Amino acid sequence: MSLAALLVVFLVVAAILGVTWVRRPFPTTEGELRMQGLTSAVTVLRDERGVPQIYADNAQDLFRAQGFVQAQDRFFEMDLRRHITSGRLSELVGKGGLETDRVIRTLGWRRVAEAELPTLKPETRQYLQAYADGVNAYIDQQGSPSQMALEYVVLSQKVKDYRVEPWTPADSLAWLKAMAWDLRSDYDDELTRARLFGRVPVAQINELYPPYPYGQHAPILSAQDWSPQSSGAAASAVPGAAVPALPSLPERTTPAAKDAYAATQHALAQVPVMLGRGRGIGSNAWVVGSEKSSTGKPLLANDPHLGVGIPGIWYQVGLHCRSVGASCPFDVSGFSFAGMPGVVIGHNQSIAWSMTNLAPDVSDFYLEQVRGGSYQRDGRYVPLEQRQETIKIAGEGDHTLTVRSTVHGPILSEALPKVSEAGGKAPVSGRPNAGNYEVSLAWTGLVPSQTADAVFGLDSATSFQEFRQAARSFAVPSQNLLYADREGHIGYQAPGQIPIRRSDTPGAVPGFWPTAGWRSSWDWKGYVPFEQMPYTYDPPEGYLVTANQAVTASPTPFLTTQWDYGYRSERIRTLLEKQHKVTPDAMRQIQGDTRNEFAPTLVKALLNVNLGSDQFTKEGQDLLRGWDFSNPIGSSDSSAAAAYYNAVWSNLLQLTFNDELPDDLRANGGDQWMQTIVQLLQKPRSPWWDNKLTPGVTEGEAEIIRQAMVEARLQLTKELGKDPSSWDWGRLHQLRLEHKVLGGDDVPAVVRKLFNRGPVSLPGGSAIVDANGWDASQGFGVTWAPSMRMVVDLGNLDHSTWVNQTGNSGHAFNDNYDDQVSAWAHNETFPWPFSEKAVRGAGGSELRLVPSGGQ
Repeated sequence: MSLAALLVVFLVVAAILGVTWVRRPFPTTEGELRMQGLTSAVTVLRDERGVPQIYADNAQDLFRAQGFVQAQDRFFEMDLRRHITSGRLSELVGKGGLETDRVIRTLGWRRVAEAELPTLKPETRQYLQAYADGVNAYIDQQGSPSQMALEYVVLSQKVKDYRVEPWTPADSLAWLKAMAWDLRSDYDDELTRARLFGRVPVAQINELYPPYPYGQHAPILSAQDWSPQSSGAAASAVPGAAVPALPSLPERTTPAAKDAYAATQHALAQVPVMLGRGRGIGSNAWVVGSEKSSTGKPLLANDPHLGVGIPGIWYQVGLHCRSVGASCPFDVSGFSFAGMPGVVIGHNQSIAWSMTNLAPDVSDFYLEQVRGGSYQRDGRYVPLEQRQETIKIAGEGDHTLTVRSTVHGPILSEALPKVSEAGGKAPVSGRPNAGNYEVSLAWTGLVPSQTADAVFGLDSATSFQEFRQAARSFAVPSQNLLYADREGHIGYQAPGQIPIRRSDTPGAVPGFWPTAGWRSSWDWKGYVPFEQMPYTYDPPEGYLVTANQAVTASPTPFLTTQWDYGYRSERIRTLLEKQHKVTPDAMRQIQGDTRNEFAPTLVKALLNVNLGSDQFTKEGQDLLRGWDFSNPIGSSDSSAAAAYYNAVWSNLLQLTFNDELPDDLRANGGDQWMQTIVQLLQKPRSPWWDNKLTPGVTEGEAEIIRQAMVEARLQLTKELGKDPSSWDWGRLHQLRLEHKVLGGDDVPAVVRKLFNRGPVSLPGGSAIVDANGWDASQGFGVTWAPSMRMVVDLGNLDHSTWVNQTGNSGHAFNDNYDDQVSAWAHNETFPWPFSEKAVRGAGGSELRLVPSGGQ
C-alpha cells in the first residue's frame, strides 16, 4: 500500500482519536514533576508564549532541565535533526531518505562530531552530558513515540515499530555541523563557474561576480577601526587576489571534469536545508554606543535571515543560576537551537551579542585524478582512504556505501552512483584513459574544532576580553560577532577557522575555481591566526553595522571576495545617521524598513525606455514615477509600484541571463544579480544583453529592458488584474510555512494542513533590510526571511524586546505553535523580561522539577 493510501487510512482513524493524539504530547507546564538525574529542585517559569525561564542551583541541573524542557516542546524536530545529521534519515522516513543519507555519510558529520567531543573543555562535556540526561529523562517519562509528537503517529503508518534512541552529546554536536554547512560560503559558486566554463566565455562569467563597491557601501570596519598592520596580519596576505582569472590547467575544464562537477552539485542538492542556503542567507545586526543612544547605554539589534518553515529555527529560553559564580556562571536569555544546550544569540546579566554570517571562503573543491583505488599526488598514485557505511532503511533492510577520501577530504562526485557514472574515463595531460576525474571537498567543518566551547563562553562572558576569548574557539560557521555591555562599551570580532591558501593561477583569487588536487603545492597552508582576525572596541563612529557586507577594505587576511554587496548595510547606516539619538523604537522600525536600495538605479533605466504607442505597458511604467522604492503590502501606490517593479526585475533576469544558464543555475535575483546589472548598465554591448534564444537577432540593453517591462505588464494582468492601481505586492509575495517532513507536495493535502501554516503576505524582499527574500527563478514566494528579531536595551535589560518567526512549540495545534507569526509578519515584538521579578510579573505558568527521589 502506498504512503498516500496509508495516510488516508490514518485520517479516518484520526477523526475518532484525533483529539487524544494531538493533545497527548503537549508539555506539562504547571505543578510538579519528578525528573531523573536532578540533584536539586529546578523552577521553570513560562510566559503566555510558552517561553521557559529556567532557574537552578547548579549548572548541571540547569542544562538537565533545558534538555527536558526543549524535548517537551520540540522532540520530534530534535530527533529529525539528529537522523539527518547522522545520515540516518532512512530509519525515520524510509527509502525516501536514502540519497540524503548517502551524501551525509560521505561528508561524515557524525564522525567529526564524535571526534570533536573529547577535545572540548571538561565543563563543556559536562554540560552536553547533562543536557542529554535531561532529554533522556523526557524520553523515559513519555515511553512511546506517540506520546512525544503527532508526527510519529502519522509516520507509523509507513514506518512500523520505530523506537526512540537515547540522546547523546554527539547528537548535539552534529547539529553544529549542519549549521556550519548551511552557512558556509562560495562552494556553490565555485562549482557553477567550473560548469559554465566553455559554455560561456570567461570574461562573461566574471561579469557575474563584480567587485565589491567599497566606494558606495562601507565595510563593517573602517581603516580607523582596524588595520592588518595593527594585528600583524601581513603574514597571511594573498598577493594579487583582486581579479579572478582563467584556470591554468586544461584538465579542469574537460567535459569529464564538468560531469564530475555536475555530479557533485547534484549530490550536494540532496542535503536537506536546515537553516537556509544560498546568497540570500545572511542577517542584519547593528549596535549603537552610549553617546548615540537615547538611553545613555548601548542598544543592539539582530535579525538573522534564514530559511522558512514550521516549527521555526529558534527556541527562546532563559537559563539562570540562582547564585551566579564560578561553578554556575550562567544568567543568560535568548535564542537557542532545540537539541543544543546553551543560548546562541542573546544577552546575559552583563553583555549582549549578535551574529551575522561572515561567509568567508572556507571550502575548496579539488579535481582528483582517480585510478582504481588510488589518486594522483605530485606525479605518483597513492591509496585512497576507504570506509564502509551501513544505512538502515525502515521496511527495506540495509544499504551499504563505500566512502572514499583523498588528503583533501571526501569524494563527493561519487556519493550518488548513478550520477557519478556520467563522468566516465577522461584523458589527463594528454594521456588517454589515465583514470576518472572525481571531485573531493576540503571544508573547515570537517576538521574537529571547539565551537561548542565558544557557546558557553559567550553565555558566561562579562567583558570584552572574555567575549574575545570565547570567540577564539568559534571555528565554524564563522560569524560577525557584535558586542555591547552595560558599562557602555561596544565592539566587534571576526572569528573562525579561515584557510591560508595560495592561488593556483597568477593573479587569481584563491579558491575561485576548483583546484587541481594532484599538486600538493595548492593544498591549504594552515589557518589564519586569531590574532590576525579583524576586531574593534569602541569605534570612533559610535556604532557598528554588520549585514554580511565586506569586513574591511584590506585584502589581508584573505577572507573571501564574495561578500553580500552591501545594499542592506548601507541602508541601515543611512537610517542611523539621520538620527541624533537612536531610540529602542527606532531600532525596531529599522528592522522593518522595506526600501530597495538598488531600485533607483534600475528604475532610472526603466523610465528611460521609450514605449512608443504601447499605452498598455505605459500604465505599468507610470507606477514607477514618484515611487519611493518601498515594498509594502496592501492597497497603496507604493505596493502597486513594488509589484510591477519586482515583476519587471524577474523578467529582466529571465531575458538577460537564463537563456544561457542551465536550469539549476538560473539567476535568483539577489544582491549579486543587482550588482551585476549595475555593472552591465554601463556596458550596453555586453553579450549578456543578447537573448541567445533568438538566433540571428541581437537585442541589446534597451530592447531587453523593454521586453521585460512588456512581459511584466502581461504577467501581472493575468495574476492580479487589468487595473495596475489595484495591484498589491502582498498578493504575490507570500510565505508558506511548511513542515520539514509532512509539509511537502508528496504528502496528502489533508495531512499537510495539520502541520503547515499560511499563506502570509509579507512586505520587503531580497537585499532589503526587511529581508523577506524570494528566488526569481522560482516565483515571488518567500524562501528566506528574518528568523527572529531582537533589540537589547543595555540600559534596562527588562525593556528589551524579541519575537520568533513561528512559536516556541513544535506541537501542531498547541497554542504556542504559531502564536508569534502575526506579530513577526507585522514587525511587532514582545516584551523580553530578564530579571526574575520581571519574569514573574509578566505572568504565565510555573513548573517545579524535583529529583526522582523526592525533595
